[in-house]
Amino acid sequence: MKDEKETKSKLLASAKAEFLEKGYINASLRSICKNAGVTTGALYFFFRDKEDLFDSLVAPTMTGLQEEVQWHFDSEKEEISHGIPDYSDSMEDIKATRQLVHAMYQNYDILLLAISGSKGSRYENCVDEFVAIAESHYRALADGMTEQLGLPRIDDYTIHWIAHMQIDVFVHLLQHEPSEEKAQQYIGRIVTYLVSGWMSLFDVDASGKAQKKE
Repeated sequence: MKDEKETKSKLLASAKAEFLEKGYINASLRSICKNAGVTTGALYFFFRDKEDLFDSLVAPTMTGLQEEVQWHFDSEKEEISHGIPDYSDSMEDIKATRQLVHAMYQNYDILLLAISGSKGSRYENCVDEFVAIAESHYRALADGMTEQLGLPRIDDYTIHWIAHMQIDVFVHLLQHEPSEEKAQQYIGRIVTYLVSGWMSLFDVDASGKAQKKE
């Protein structure tokens, strides 16, 4: 049992290095086995094929991130159910976003692999899947706010663009900033900017009060 656990661990470590270097399509199972010091037969004892091996590496992280994002969105929906949120002190929102950033950087290599090296696997559209989750959330959030404020419905194109912009913030951080410390510094200003833009769509300021018209 111990030997099997060690063999599987070596295969996963070797696969991670191979996928990160070459991407899913160009990764070689033969190279993975060679670098792990095992036979291809050993690989097929644990994994059905390349897709199964890749999934074993990526799935736990992606599932955990989806749960983290969904928790964040559910919290926002709960808040809007009690009235227009007061974002004049955005520290709580920044704190929640920083928790998400920390969770991402705990699994930095795997997320970077899913974003940039998964073409040909079932994860190649993972960014679009997160955009779809965000779009559904912001559609519901915007509808709740316009209903409470008696405003016209925000068009679908704008909501789709907002969802893309939000997810692209995190994708860009992962692709261009390997340091979590620096990413955490950036995200505070980014959240403040995004919140201000979001609230301006509804002609209210960060505190949820109507903006003064000139």
